[in-house]
Amino acid sequence: MCGIVGYIGHRSAGDFLINGLRRLEYRGYDSAGVAVVNGRLDVRKKEGKVSELAELLENNPVTGTVGIGHTRWATHGAPNDINAHPHAASDDRFALIHNGIIENYSAIRAKLREDGYVFTSDTDTEALVHLIDDVQKKTNLPLVEAVRQALTQVKGAYGIVIVSRDEPDQIICARNGSPLLLGVGEGENFIASDASPLIEFTRNVVYLNDGEMAVVRRDGYEVMSIEGATVDKKVHKLEWDIEEIEKGGFEHFMLKEIMEQPEAIENSLRGRIRLESNQIKLGGLEDVMDRFVDAKRIIICACGTSWHSGLVGEYLIEKHARIPVEVEYASEFRYRNPILDEKDVVLVISQSGETADTLAAMRQAQQAGVLTIGVCNVVGSTIARETDAGVYLHVGPEIGVASTKAFTGQVTVLAMIALLLGKERGLLDDEKLRHHLEALMAIPEQIRRMLNTDAKIRQIARDYRFASNFLYLGRGSNFPVALEGALKLKEISYIHAEGYPAAEMKHGPIALIDQFMPVVFIATRDAIYDKVVSNIEEVVARGGTVIAITNDDNEELDPLCEYVIRVPRTTEGFEPLLTVIPLQLLSYHIAVMRGCDVDQPRNLAKSVTVE
Repeated sequence: MCGIVGYIGHRSAGDFLINGLRRLEYRGYDSAGVAVVNGRLDVRKKEGKVSELAELLENNPVTGTVGIGHTRWATHGAPNDINAHPHAASDDRFALIHNGIIENYSAIRAKLREDGYVFTSDTDTEALVHLIDDVQKKTNLPLVEAVRQALTQVKGAYGIVIVSRDEPDQIICARNGSPLLLGVGEGENFIASDASPLIEFTRNVVYLNDGEMAVVRRDGYEVMSIEGATVDKKVHKLEWDIEEIEKGGFEHFMLKEIMEQPEAIENSLRGRIRLESNQIKLGGLEDVMDRFVDAKRIIICACGTSWHSGLVGEYLIEKHARIPVEVEYASEFRYRNPILDEKDVVLVISQSGETADTLAAMRQAQQAGVLTIGVCNVVGSTIARETDAGVYLHVGPEIGVASTKAFTGQVTVLAMIALLLGKERGLLDDEKLRHHLEALMAIPEQIRRMLNTDAKIRQIARDYRFASNFLYLGRGSNFPVALEGALKLKEISYIHAEGYPAAEMKHGPIALIDQFMPVVFIATRDAIYDKVVSNIEEVVARGGTVIAITNDDNEELDPLCEYVIRVPRTTEGFEPLLTVIPLQLLSYHIAVMRGCDVDQPRNLAKSVTVE
């Protein structure tokens, strides 16, 4: 959730921290703050977005070359100046920033109050600050050892970073369930919750695992376990370029990422589909392919948009590979003692590779001895490191909170997995496989053509921007698209919207239909097209307003619908890669016309790394 950044080196820490927080603001934007060491500990923090903190620092600057910064997504305590991070020890000896939730903070707080500590905030983080302070004062240990001992008393998730007035040549950090990585420079080093603040300065990074701490200095770093054992770490190379995390002339990151989808899907396909030999090569699955092919059942676990892509994956895998698939909300799967068989496969999907519930579901499956496969976008993320095998999306960084190109990237990867399983199980002969591979390779150019016809979608947005409710309906593989279209509208425009299977409309939602409630149908010409047309006629008969998405050679719906949006034809099952595009654009334009903050919608953060 929250964004964390730290710096020790020769540059102005304040400048680096503010620029880093701007790159991390998609992780949380309730409040922001910095702490810089320069003979003393200077803390500045402010409710609101990073721009308000930057204005505060212009009027009341900090100086120094060692510091930490934080942008908050509130869990404990309302967004305000007092609850903003960093939180300092009572005598301002050190300051701490924190992402996560300290589950036993109430017990820690009660004990520390008995010892005379005074709390000024409502946060769980302040309890940790005072706990570290208490341990150090009672033991007279160096700060790093006091931190280590304090963390053995903590239950919950955390990514923490600490700077000290008395030990100014180091930064201490630790991770348990909340991502942290070190950026390795020359005469300077960096800390962040993801790579976006670092790639301007270094491509060399070290990923901390759960239960690990690090002491970071200008000339190097040491990594150890919470138990105190030294840990050797591999240095990874970042693949992203700085241009990929800039807006590149677009008004919003979301629009940029919608427009990037043709290239993103091409990158996801590149080197994996080989038309000349009629093959699919997914290198990350090669070592487990025998077990995957022989799976008794595949369980897909994910959250949010990734769960929607998993529903499309269920359709594709069952269609092409004939393996039973179940799609679970990771947050439900992890708590209901699921029945798992050693021949099951649990496939987890997460754009960030750090989603807390999805990680927990993956680890639960591993404890049961089940093969785990990850589908994620961020190289080196926890899911990428901990699953038995997996496939990267390779769609580039996604900064907008509302996921767009990650969804189409996930569906693309799941389509390749489905076709590969179908081939290996002998269910797709060479002719059928080539037909599907050619259709998949044609998707990027088809999306390019669609993106050049945005004017109609703008007009629809203009007409319906004041609607209070939307209903999205689809069938087959387009039912998850209905769910995703409704989610996008809710996330960024704050309009209530629901997605349903079209046939379920008569089991309740039809009671809501009137002239003021737009109904969006995904009605491509597939095996159940005629059924969807009947549903459209039922809505029209009740005075409803219909927006239909159908194929570009279909004019049958024009007399029935207020608006018809056309998409190219493709192989059945791949339609979601096309039908979702106009729904992304519709939600974007409505949000802009309503004056909403598209890239940073209220109450949302990009990756949910705490429960």
